[in-house]
Amino acid sequence: MTEIKYSSAELMIVNAARLLKDGDVVFVGVGQPNLACNLAKRTHAPNLVMIYEAGVIGAEPERLPLSIGDPTLVSGSLSVVSMYDIFANYLQRGNVDVGFMGGAQIDKYGNINATVIGDYNHPKVRLPGSGGSQEIAAWANRCYIMTPHQKRRFPEKVEFMTSAGFINGKADREARGLRGGGMVGVVTDIGFMEPDETGEMILTALHPGKTVEEAKANTGWDLKVAEQVQITKPVTKKELKILHEELDPTGIYLKSAA
Repeated sequence: MTEIKYSSAELMIVNAARLLKDGDVVFVGVGQPNLACNLAKRTHAPNLVMIYEAGVIGAEPERLPLSIGDPTLVSGSLSVVSMYDIFANYLQRGNVDVGFMGGAQIDKYGNINATVIGDYNHPKVRLPGSGGSQEIAAWANRCYIMTPHQKRRFPEKVEFMTSAGFINGKADREARGLRGGGMVGVVTDIGFMEPDETGEMILTALHPGKTVEEAKANTGWDLKVAEQVQITKPVTKKELKILHEELDPTGIYLKSAA
């Protein structure tokens, strides 16, 4: 049997897509989360409703959108509204099931830094910042992030909290009045992390061929491990074919992230 070859980016996209449920309303960003959502819609979640920040609801893009305001998102969509309506009347009312997050750092309580590395006033690196991510993290019913599993990306505490996970624990998030479910899953190229009863991210699954030792070595805190660590299902030829032939045939995101 021929071994199926895939990149770490493809591994994460496929596993992120599998987290989505048929009928989910998803706040979609560009890049890899966009590929994950469209892959899910073409496989196990045909009734997925995709919302884009610019104001497009129920997008049915014929080609890969290059931004949240790409004209291809409008054709065939259910509705086009203002950005205010998207955030006030959909997100904050609890009508968005899933938010896909991004960032340079994510810490042990699922907090995200997409603002600055180093001192805020004299940074080593100035990052893009929040956009709508802090609102999505606060109000979406559940949030996911996918990122390579590297120690620099997983410090024990983020240097700047752009988007709140569980802050210092689940009780802290509840005390701040954030209704959304917070960061419920982190997909990496090694495995999958989920919050325990306190809100701390722990290792709950590994991809085929990966080890607990690899995960621990690439995490900036003493990573806890679930009593029973699951093994994720292998990537399939069908999933890769959809990614390469239908969603990103020119390799806009797949080649750049390989």
